[in-house]
Amino acid sequence: MSEQNQAAASGGFLGTVERVGNKLPDPAVLFIALLFIVWVLSWLLSYVSFDVVDPRSGQTLVIQNLLTGRSFTEFLSVMVTNFSHFHPVGVVLVAMLGIGVAEHTGFINAAIRSLLNVTPAKLLTPMVILVGIVSHSAVDAGYVLVIPLGGVIFYAAGRHPLAGIAAAFAGVSGGFSANFVPSSLDPLLQGLTQAGAHILDTSVVVNPLNNYFFTTASSILIISLGWYITDKIVEPRISATNVDGDAEDLPEMHDLEDHERKGLRWALISMVLGIVIMTVTALPADSAWRAADGELTASSAPMMRSIVSLIFLLFLVPGVVFGIVSGSMKSSKDMIEGMTHSMHGMAYYLVIMFFIAQFVYAFGQSNLGVLLALKGAEFLKALNAGASFTIVGIVILTAFVNIFVGSASGKWGLLAPIFVPMLMSLGISPDLTQAAYRVGDSSTNIITPLMPYFPLVVVYCQRYVKGTGIGTLTAMMLPYSITFLLTWTIFLLIYFAIGLPLGIGASYTYPPS
Repeated sequence: MSEQNQAAASGGFLGTVERVGNKLPDPAVLFIALLFIVWVLSWLLSYVSFDVVDPRSGQTLVIQNLLTGRSFTEFLSVMVTNFSHFHPVGVVLVAMLGIGVAEHTGFINAAIRSLLNVTPAKLLTPMVILVGIVSHSAVDAGYVLVIPLGGVIFYAAGRHPLAGIAAAFAGVSGGFSANFVPSSLDPLLQGLTQAGAHILDTSVVVNPLNNYFFTTASSILIISLGWYITDKIVEPRISATNVDGDAEDLPEMHDLEDHERKGLRWALISMVLGIVIMTVTALPADSAWRAADGELTASSAPMMRSIVSLIFLLFLVPGVVFGIVSGSMKSSKDMIEGMTHSMHGMAYYLVIMFFIAQFVYAFGQSNLGVLLALKGAEFLKALNAGASFTIVGIVILTAFVNIFVGSASGKWGLLAPIFVPMLMSLGISPDLTQAAYRVGDSSTNIITPLMPYFPLVVVYCQRYVKGTGIGTLTAMMLPYSITFLLTWTIFLLIYFAIGLPLGIGASYTYPPS
């Protein structure tokens, strides 16, 4: 990082966070170190008896020693599949193939410049955050689509690209549970919540949209907070940081030429046509896009399972059309070149993902994450405080566990069998418990390097500022995380106190009053 960049980042608490964070080893080396730490802890704690019951098996929790001969040889035997089957890898690479073509032919660049012509400069930040929030309906698409585009949009508008990436990251990940468009996450959490409730009462029925009104109102809160933090805190702080990325990789800023307008027009027509075809074919009750029970947004529905493939086609086809019409694509070699170029930029990401995949496997096999969550829940239950204090406790505990266990469904699958019946015995409904979990789960996504997409965002930042490290991104996102956690928790308590409806078929008390 240049002297000017260092001076810009040196002031105050966030400057300290950045300096300390950037002194950490390279993310790949960091996960190698964490892997060794998990191995050693699993060995030491395997000799300790913990008086907690694993809700998944009903058996006493045992820490698995990963340094036994059997465990270590098993680790070596699954090392390849750990990496090749690691979900974020496939999501990113497949989507980037299509996006790479659209970027190489100039379609994305032209579309962004056209968008800037119709979007007031003052509304650029909330627009980026809003798109990030809406992207949740497409599962993990926001990480590979919206976040890098946030940087492109801000840079094209003459603003700092890292601020655009931060705003998009805040919407996609920090506002993960703030959405007014139903997504596959709703039925997924609902199923786990209902299963937890049935431990105490098998008659409880939880609606998949039991938090819909709260998450809709939360989206307004997150957009407003993210807008203020981006424009008043994050961007002023990094304004002196030089953009020193490779010039050929940065978007050009000039008015659209006639051939670009023509290409953009036909590319957008092809994109809209593709969306119309997909919509029409999905409407029939017996559509092949639907799950066996007829649901279109269920996690098992081909529509939801094809999101990444659809993103690939949604950018590949318009990208090719733009290239042909505008003349930027001379032959099929240009399409392959675009895909190849996009993969070049993913080389560093793949190296990091290999070691993250091994760490995630080892951490899961050891049961250390389960122990951390169960001990936290045990402490919370022992406090036996009032409803509001208990809700705050769940938010904070979830936010803390979220730093170590990234999967939203994985965490709730572990915590729901504990939290839901525990709070039902205190007169608190499963619907309110789930809402508290969602607040805590979203707020700390954006500050933990253990989140699989965090290193990818670092890579996006390095495209503009080569010296970006873990500390740089953490310092940028910390104001969002702290503000979201505090304000969103207070918002939930006020929402609860007023008695506004949480969602469809939801209540605040158990039994429902």
